[in-house]
Amino acid sequence: MCGLAGMLLAAPGREQAALEQQARRMGDALLHRGPDDSGVWADAASGIALAHRRLSILDLSPLGHQPMASDDGRYVLAYNGEVYNFAALRRELEGLGHVFRGHSDTEVLLAAFVAWGFDDTLQRANGMFAIALWDRAEQCLWLARDRVGKKPLYYGWAGDTLVFGSELKALWQHPDFDNDIDRDALTLLLRLDYIPAPHCIHERCFKLMPGRVLRLDAAAVAAGAAAHRPDQQQLPFWNARERMQQALAQPFLGSDEEAENQLDTVLRDAVGLRMVADVPVGVFLSGGTDSSVVAALMQSQSSSPIHSFSIGFEGSDHDEAPLAKALAGHLGTDHTELYVSGADALAVVPDLPAMFDEPFADASQVPTALVAKLARSAVTVALSGDGGDELFFGYSRYQRALRNWTMLGRVPAPLRRWMAAHAHTQGESSRTGGLAALLAETGARGIGDVYRNRISRWRDPVAAVIGARGAGSFYDLADPLHGAGSPADAMMLADFSTYLPDDLLCKVDRTSMAVSLEARAPLLDWRVAEFAWSLPLGMKQRDGVSKYLLKRVLGRYVPQDMVHRPKRGFGAPVSAWLKGDLRGWADELLDPARLAAEGVFNVNAVAPLWARFKNGERKWHTHLWNVLMFQAWQAHWKQVRAGVSRA
Repeated sequence: MCGLAGMLLAAPGREQAALEQQARRMGDALLHRGPDDSGVWADAASGIALAHRRLSILDLSPLGHQPMASDDGRYVLAYNGEVYNFAALRRELEGLGHVFRGHSDTEVLLAAFVAWGFDDTLQRANGMFAIALWDRAEQCLWLARDRVGKKPLYYGWAGDTLVFGSELKALWQHPDFDNDIDRDALTLLLRLDYIPAPHCIHERCFKLMPGRVLRLDAAAVAAGAAAHRPDQQQLPFWNARERMQQALAQPFLGSDEEAENQLDTVLRDAVGLRMVADVPVGVFLSGGTDSSVVAALMQSQSSSPIHSFSIGFEGSDHDEAPLAKALAGHLGTDHTELYVSGADALAVVPDLPAMFDEPFADASQVPTALVAKLARSAVTVALSGDGGDELFFGYSRYQRALRNWTMLGRVPAPLRRWMAAHAHTQGESSRTGGLAALLAETGARGIGDVYRNRISRWRDPVAAVIGARGAGSFYDLADPLHGAGSPADAMMLADFSTYLPDDLLCKVDRTSMAVSLEARAPLLDWRVAEFAWSLPLGMKQRDGVSKYLLKRVLGRYVPQDMVHRPKRGFGAPVSAWLKGDLRGWADELLDPARLAAEGVFNVNAVAPLWARFKNGERKWHTHLWNVLMFQAWQAHWKQVRAGVSRA
């Protein structure tokens, strides 16, 4: 796990020393992602510079140093992540005559690029990664991101220079990165609590989408710099929708027992691959199905107790720590738990803008940051259970959306048209439930529209952002699967393509890397995903039991009373915070005079919600938290940019 940064000039012209110095500043902004080593490589004649910060996981020796050049000198690589099947790829390459100096997966990747080319190597690689590869022969830069989007990669323009990096804080270090706020992208934050790829909070700046590659040379950089919104040309090497459609076209036809055996086999291999490291490895254990499966499969493949970590909340009615402790006791893990107070949680809030450096408003970022810090006290790698809900129909909101879609189908067409005509008058009141919420879904074209309403915070975010026109996302599709599969499949695909990479995986990446901890997600091995997509819905939900098949696998390792437990969210009591210790902080950030002076938010849209919330109206804390996260981020961004040398 590491951090990368770099730049490609539209036309060479900077001196070698200046290029290296600028790249080093960008890389050093990512110190937290890689405290063990740093490196810079530049070629002034080509106008390219790469920087790397290393968190040593495999091959702790200097032979794993990056940026790393291929043996034939053609490629130079800066890479963040892990290729879990590197040992199998290495054996194959050795059979072709390649001789390795060390045993890092970085060296394997470079040899693979030489032997098989860029696209074929990505197809063969099973892992999580963000890649910046300079091709000296073609004089082009390749950027790539793993299939699911576990590792982040931003790119954009600083004047006429392409800049890129693992986090925005690296791009901010370029003196010409004066890109303002993308107000259309901001409306996505208000709706979803995060900004999905390819959008970014800054103008002329983007996120590479999962499973995509981008090829850029000097001419493309110059054209992008001249365009108002540069053409991205993100090309897929793996497409979740296409893969899901293929899986649905060839469904699993075996019995429950056969499905259970196959899922156990592929999960066991996915977990085993992710336990390979030259540093201590542990697991985040919440006590829920997903993390429990991962912990059970880890312990079954370890000759000694694995490290497991959980946090509990003092005075909480929804504390999962006792469940995690009981499960750890049954499995025999070396378990560490920490109970935190409200004050402990609130102490994290001021650090959030610097931790995420793009506004992000999923409040579970707070407990996630706490458990990552706890795990880092004993291990350098931690496995998580992310992905189970999106692959195995785990969210109760799926069931509510299906219920509403079925109900709408029973409403007579004339009445539905009348209701839809009046839906626009509801505004943000549809968030409070009841008739207003029902009216908001009456004009739905398909399950996608119903589900979008289910997961939206602000229903009309354009009205809250001055000068915004709005921006689209995967959730705007009436049918995300384009006619294939069921409405349930369509919702799971939408979450897998958007919510999973841009909320859940972003949250885990930023909070874990803030403390130099590598997080790995075995349930998101692409083989697990494609097998899950081939399963009928009845193997994911049956007789009111969600994640049915995953729970059958868990039942092989733990007693049934540890399998069938009610699902609990990993959230934070935002409403209580805003009424209590955070009220003064929020009052300052939401002050109408401040909002008016900054000119981003419509005061008449935001200020009344804060007033109504303080007067005891429910629900508005979800609207207010994403506004507050932007406000806190904006202050941090301006402070950082003010300190960047323009020399």
